[in-house]
Amino acid sequence: MHQSDIASSRTLGADLRALRKVRGVTLSELSERLGRSVGWLSQVERDKSEPSINDLRAIAAALDVPISMLFGQTTSAASETGFVVRQGARRQIGTGEGGLIEELLSPDLTDDFEMVHSTFAPKSRAGEIITRPTQEVGFLISGKLDLMIGGTTYIINPGDSFRIRGEPHEWINPYDDPAVAIWVIAPPVY
Repeated sequence: MHQSDIASSRTLGADLRALRKVRGVTLSELSERLGRSVGWLSQVERDKSEPSINDLRAIAAALDVPISMLFGQTTSAASETGFVVRQGARRQIGTGEGGLIEELLSPDLTDDFEMVHSTFAPKSRAGEIITRPTQEVGFLISGKLDLMIGGTTYIINPGDSFRIRGEPHEWINPYDDPAVAIWVIAPPVY
């Protein structure tokens, strides 16, 4: 990867482009949803124009991501950006609903996958069956988690790993301790 490619992969525009593409939305479709011109959206994706907070809210809603996902692209030292994510500089993703706290471990969203640190609160539950067109592999670091994949329930213990290939799934942490897992998801969904 050239240095210019690395520089362009760590921006809000690059993340927006990656999110839009992984959702199969064209520039034209997204600009129509936003009530903005294709030219304006193209400039935002190329970091030639800076969207307002209202624009970011609309973009987040149109791409079905929390607005917090669109912040924090450059929280590391310039020499580390695009390569290293420090523990205190992780970007929180997801909504936090249902007792699930998720943080992006990947430097940005421009790869073919994303790596996520997930903490499932004690006595928490997804609250819905999740089905998404992804391949996911997870590894439980601590705690215990009940994971239903395609109608079968698995009790996941520390050190166990699992895979989901687009099957309907749900998680439950009925236990007294938080469960912490690392997930690799392809393509990125946040």
